[in-house]
Amino acid sequence: MDPKGWRLKLNDGHSIPVLGFGTYAPEEVPKSKATEATELAIDAGFRHIDCAHLYNNEKEVGQAIRSKIEDGTVKREDIFYTSKLWVTFLQPQLVQPALERSLKNLQLDYVDLYIIHSPVALKPGEELLPKDEHGKLMFDTVDLCATWEAMEKCKDAGLTKSIGVSNFNRRQLEMILNKPGLKYKPVCNQVECHPYLTQRKLLDFCKSKDIVLVAYSALGTQRLKQWVDQSSPVLLEDPVLCAMAKKYQRTPALIALRYQLQRGVVVLAKSYNEKRIKENVQPLVHSCVFFVVGSSSCGMWDAASAWSDEQCHVCAQDSNQRNTGPPAAERANLTTRPRGQPLCVVFLKCISRFF
Repeated sequence: MDPKGWRLKLNDGHSIPVLGFGTYAPEEVPKSKATEATELAIDAGFRHIDCAHLYNNEKEVGQAIRSKIEDGTVKREDIFYTSKLWVTFLQPQLVQPALERSLKNLQLDYVDLYIIHSPVALKPGEELLPKDEHGKLMFDTVDLCATWEAMEKCKDAGLTKSIGVSNFNRRQLEMILNKPGLKYKPVCNQVECHPYLTQRKLLDFCKSKDIVLVAYSALGTQRLKQWVDQSSPVLLEDPVLCAMAKKYQRTPALIALRYQLQRGVVVLAKSYNEKRIKENVQPLVHSCVFFVVGSSSCGMWDAASAWSDEQCHVCAQDSNQRNTGPPAAERANLTTRPRGQPLCVVFLKCISRFF
């Protein structure tokens, strides 16, 4: 299928590919791997590339995008590139220079989506995670509405086509939406989201405001010791997920990715492994992995019905393949499992342990 067809319309008139390639990698991974993996992702069919200033690899990712444009694999307009405003640049006067720095690193004229990485500000400076003499993060006070106005100016200047947020809760979203003189609504809110952390209430709120939810860590919370309790269950080993994978002759990862697509959630898949990169694009290729259930379902299956056909072309595929999902007992079994650690509150404290 033509990847261009698998898009959601954004509230500003642009559209976003429903499946994205995440480019984050730990510091120990050579930066050259970001170029290699991004080229592999584009060759495999990914057209949505998600990156950030925090990842410290925009030069390498930009190199991969330009390489695939130069060899004729894609045109610039085929690629949907997302970058993020890091939290040391939330002061309004720092917003546009931060985006311009990303564009310089990428060697691109514009990004397709620029989002505020987190609503919690840190002290401005070159340090990604500024700390005091006691090793404590140095937070900053910032008016997010003023930051948003600076984001709007970036859109007006043509530096980005769309603007959005990440790791925002409902209250923080409402603060932006209710801002006097609001010119552009956030087109998206990127948050951790997977079957153990369905974000159902936040998803419902975002849909009601015509804001797209974008899921990261869609295959489960990162399991580094600094990040999550090692005794918590592993999503991709969940018996219900594995049973569905066996039924549909797919991997648990593909079931987890397709689950988000059918909820109307844009999903990011992150891997630098060639085999997994090719596997992760399969939800757009093999439409037989299409399952939905009734609105009375809960847990992993709540809100599994997709958005309208006008909003997401996924919804038009294989309606005759739909079924009622696993028995209620199986659904309940999944929903009683502990959830992963969400990042919306402890994002900065957790991420600081990696640097």
